[in-house]
Amino acid sequence: MTAELKNYYPFTGNRLDLDGLSYHYLDEGTGAPVVMVHGNPSWSFYYRNLVLALRDRYRCIVPDHIGCGFSDKPGDERYDYTLSRRVDDLERLIDHLGITEKITLVLHDWGGMIGMTYAARHPERIGRLVLLNTAAFHLPKEKTFPLGLKICRDTALGSFLVRGFNAFSVGASIVGCKKNPMPRDLQQAYRAPYDSWQNRIATLRFVQDIPLFSGDRNFDLVSQVADSLVKFRGLPISIYWGELDFVFDPTFLKEWIRRFPEAQVHRYPDAGHYILEDMKDEVIPLIENFLDTTFPVPASESRC
Repeated sequence: MTAELKNYYPFTGNRLDLDGLSYHYLDEGTGAPVVMVHGNPSWSFYYRNLVLALRDRYRCIVPDHIGCGFSDKPGDERYDYTLSRRVDDLERLIDHLGITEKITLVLHDWGGMIGMTYAARHPERIGRLVLLNTAAFHLPKEKTFPLGLKICRDTALGSFLVRGFNAFSVGASIVGCKKNPMPRDLQQAYRAPYDSWQNRIATLRFVQDIPLFSGDRNFDLVSQVADSLVKFRGLPISIYWGELDFVFDPTFLKEWIRRFPEAQVHRYPDAGHYILEDMKDEVIPLIENFLDTTFPVPASESRC
């Protein structure tokens, strides 16, 4: 880790061996467990400011998915870059840490699908939800799949741009913040783990793993997880949404509100995808207040 990156990310990480692969994670602080699950093309770095704000009274657990951050970045011959494998990894980490208390999940981007698939497996373990520009259901009917994602998902040109030029990570670091654009050194920190063709495999595989049509890998799994969301309706839930996100736009927020009508909702019309970065001075204190003033409750299995 460079000295400049260390200034942004002042943590000593931990590693779990996943069948010979090194799975990096943060385990900071003590108290009720808060598990933060990142998406693509970010990494645990995205949650650094929230960890610093919470670790004096919560146990903050933040994994880097395989292929991301400081975790190993194997080829396809050693790792199956799919949703179900991501959930298996998260499950093994939580089991390894011996967590028995109710978990608060903080979910962003792909982290929503990964985290809520884990929650669907273990509803009795989930106590609260914090949702940040994410999804755990199929593309809303009124939402067109973005052209940029389609190119990356379905074309050789997209694959070449993502792995050859780091297009996905570079683009996200530029457009991910709208109200408060990232300074160049912060953009570079987000991109740092994805510094070669080999090390960009996960940023491409995540996009290629998006299930859009019946018959796509994971399509049925996403349907099952979406159906399971009703189990969590009674939990304390707080949502923070940058409405200028070009993927997770207000149509996704509308779907979350339909499914969780009692959730606390905080909208930011002039903010983008990286809401914890773009609006950190507003959002992080609100998340702190939410956690300090609510109590985890068990999900209701009778609602399924």
